[in-house]
Amino acid sequence: MGKMILQAKNINKSFSNGKTKLSVLRDFSLDAEAGQIITIMGQSGSGKTTALNILGTLDQFDSGELTISGRQVQSMNETELSKIRNRDIGFVFQFHHLLPEFSAIENILMPTWINRKVDNTEYALDLIDKMGLTNRKDHFPSQLSGGERSRVAVARALMNKPKLVLADEPTGNLDEKNANKLIDLLGQINKDFQQAIVLTTHNPQVARIGHKQYILENGALSKKV
Repeated sequence: MGKMILQAKNINKSFSNGKTKLSVLRDFSLDAEAGQIITIMGQSGSGKTTALNILGTLDQFDSGELTISGRQVQSMNETELSKIRNRDIGFVFQFHHLLPEFSAIENILMPTWINRKVDNTEYALDLIDKMGLTNRKDHFPSQLSGGERSRVAVARALMNKPKLVLADEPTGNLDEKNANKLIDLLGQINKDFQQAIVLTTHNPQVARIGHKQYILENGALSKKV
């Protein structure tokens, strides 16, 4: 059994627009251990992104409990939250969010600059090598293919050696060949670095890489048997 990294317990989240209240997550509970890949499958609008934003402390929830690396999120202030976000969590978004005016390697090094860590260029180069991007490291995002951009985004998420990687539809914009490449890569990373990975997808093929596989429907999470 790996070390428990993430525990979400009975999380509820709703949005209200004036008169109506829309319940997005209902009694959402999830555990993730080190070295475990968890996939959450759901249609567009099922609450997957909201769930990941809450797990990544980017969004607040109405009730329930969230514990990351043994610390309760609801008791933290904004400074503590941004620290845990930068140190313990790596994010991979569907649209990459790479900074266009920085090269691939600069984008990957960005989290360490934010963290004011010592120069970690060697580790960044090692990650770039793992991603098969060595000859693309000085290219800007506009000069990279979709598959390459997604690999840069994954390398950036790993840069601070986070305990938890959250990936929101990471293959959403990729063709099948590049999607498969990215999924293989995430499996490899999981073996090499023993992170807990929580990944959302609408693609059953992608969902299959999960050690634990869930389906999110109408805000309720159910385990896939």
